[in-house]
Amino acid sequence: MARHNSELCTGGLLRCLAGRLVRAGLALALVAALASGVAGQDPKQPVAKGEVVLEFDKAVMHVFQAKNGDYWFGSKDSGVYRYDGKTLVNFTTKDGLSHNHVGGIQEDKAGNIYFTTSSDFDPVRRRFTQVIQRFDGKTFSALAVPEKTPAEQAWKLQPDDLWFGGGQDSGVVFRYDGKTMHRLELPTTKEGDDFLAAHPRSKYPNIKYSPYDTYINYKDSKGNLWFGTSNLGVCRYDGKSFAWIPESELRNGSFGTRSIVEDNDGKFWFCDSLHRYVVDLGDRAGPRFKKEEGIRDAKDPKMPRIEGIISSVVDNAGVLWMATYGDGVWRYDGKTATRYPVKDGDQDITLFTIRKDTQGGLWLGTHGAGPYKLNGNTFEKFRP
Repeated sequence: MARHNSELCTGGLLRCLAGRLVRAGLALALVAALASGVAGQDPKQPVAKGEVVLEFDKAVMHVFQAKNGDYWFGSKDSGVYRYDGKTLVNFTTKDGLSHNHVGGIQEDKAGNIYFTTSSDFDPVRRRFTQVIQRFDGKTFSALAVPEKTPAEQAWKLQPDDLWFGGGQDSGVVFRYDGKTMHRLELPTTKEGDDFLAAHPRSKYPNIKYSPYDTYINYKDSKGNLWFGTSNLGVCRYDGKSFAWIPESELRNGSFGTRSIVEDNDGKFWFCDSLHRYVVDLGDRAGPRFKKEEGIRDAKDPKMPRIEGIISSVVDNAGVLWMATYGDGVWRYDGKTATRYPVKDGDQDITLFTIRKDTQGGLWLGTHGAGPYKLNGNTFEKFRP
């Protein structure tokens, strides 16, 4: 299965099937609108009023509920939508959003909302432009990003920090501490360096991704950070040290590690239904990862591997839900695996994310059918 950047490459995996060496990717060019961090409201930015609309764009790929109850929906090319339970408002570049492609949504402890946006591909410059913006309830302001972060300020694990992917072809991640954005490089691996050495840009100019690019940044129940990479596996950071589970172990192939989830037993799943992993902290040399058997359905011992797991979540009852690329949603309660088809009329639809809201409700972001919500035993198209 082809690679697909879960934050920025939203045209669908089918476009990526031409292969890595011949497709253009995303390069990072974060635009700074403030002199330092987001110290205050940018006077140059207009007050974001938005436009009241009756329906969503078809490509709504991210769903997020804020602490105040508002739902935010990030789209591929129509900006972001806010739904307060009564009114659906669409915010676009007309309202101060840097770009209409929204590839991620987060919230800080003060209730500010952050959006990762990116532009259309520029064939001349051969890159996208990515911007991380903060919405304070009135205006959108871009975060300033330094070229380098001083070593003493770099890798830290603080409970209120926000983490962002650096974008394709950057090989970095960003940590935002509420005042400053820190540009951080993942520790190198032999596999990563071998790939870079074997594929110099002078010989392969169409390669526009780094093996250290991240698809997902995931914080576990103990506050550790996990980074799922494009083709090097998973990196775990505990605030002091790093530990890798290499791609040679995970075997996700060109799909990369797009989904990371901790189950109710404190064990981890990485895009694969056949195995889960236990973190063993008993070795002084560092964390060890033990592989265990994954999903085995008591009713169907010969159940095949669930492939193309692109996003996962654990619900409030401790049940694991996995959204796949092309095979609907799977539910696993520890004993039985149940498939939930997701359709738009008679057509199966392509999923992108599965998320849990503050009440425990489950939502789907899709490539071309708008947002869906679990209603009893069926995922249904959400209509405000």
